Amino acid sequence: MQNNRPNIAIRTAAESDVTRIMEMIRGMAKYEKLTHQLEIDESALRSSLFGDNPVPYALVAEIDDRVVGYAIYFFNFSTFLGRNGLYLEDLYVDTEHRGKGVGDLLFRSVANIAHTENCGRMEWVALDWNTPALEFYKAKGAQNLDEWRLHRLSRKELIDLVGD
Repeated sequence: MQNNRPNIAIRTAAESDVTRIMEMIRGMAKYEKLTHQLEIDESALRSSLFGDNPVPYALVAEIDDRVVGYAIYFFNFSTFLGRNGLYLEDLYVDTEHRGKGVGDLLFRSVANIAHTENCGRMEWVALDWNTPALEFYKAKGAQNLDEWRLHRLSRKELIDLVGD
């Protein structure tokens, strides 16, 4: 029996990947119906990932030397656990490459980083209507924390609260 799974390579993102990652970020915003919230551009992404003091980190997935997916994550801290955690900001795979194991390998690679870095947990959010994502994460053993509510102050609300 022949394996139809493509040869997928996961690696740390390089500065030369910024344009492609930005294309995929736009793809995710479109899929999630959130293009109106998209403010980032290539310059900001490059600075965030590869500037003097980067906070987020990125992995990319390649098939035949073409970047087809990415994961962006950063470390946070849990006062209850007394150790770092890993927050998965984005996990995205191009539509035509979904169902081929790319997302699974990206997710497992990020989880491996959390494990290697001795993180107490790994967390992320998913939209409540994104059934494929919710099923994907459930299959990985993720717990849905219904009792927790995400709160946010956007830039406008921050300015309103503290002033210029």
